[in-house]
Amino acid sequence: MVRWYVIQTKPRKEGQVENFFGQAGFTVYNPKYSRDGVVRPFFPGYLFLRFRYPEQYRKVIFTRGVKKVIGNDLGPVPLDPEIIKGLKSREINGLIELMKYGQEPEPGDEIEVMEGPLRGLRGLFSRELSDRQRVMILLNYVAYQPSLMIEKSKIKKVNPTTGLGKIRNRL
Repeated sequence: MVRWYVIQTKPRKEGQVENFFGQAGFTVYNPKYSRDGVVRPFFPGYLFLRFRYPEQYRKVIFTRGVKKVIGNDLGPVPLDPEIIKGLKSREINGLIELMKYGQEPEPGDEIEVMEGPLRGLRGLFSRELSDRQRVMILLNYVAYQPSLMIEKSKIKKVNPTTGLGKIRNRL
């Protein structure tokens, strides 16, 4: 059965590994985003690959640039296809859209969740996740460790003269 898996690549080899697998006929997904005009991998050092385990496993792990397939003692851990669909749904022209509800919030700004089951929830923006933190969340998810994260694209900065912004301004 063909399923999605997370592949760890050697440092800065995501593009090379993506090309190798594409040329070999595999379905590969390497999400990217743009910041300051530079296109970067959304999960540096990782990409997603569809293959049949265990039939194609040796071909995958011996591909140049591959470090390992993420898994546990029982073998590679397959990924829910909804994760890939969710990432692809955030793309515009092949790049993941980071913000779509106005200006980017700064630490301490009041924000409101604009999509999903927590829609309407308000809170204070703490900090933006770095590339490394996004990778840790991905790996925690694959290892089935629970964590809660709101995608930055699903929040908006709230007017600082209302709500929690007023409280913050009084402090």
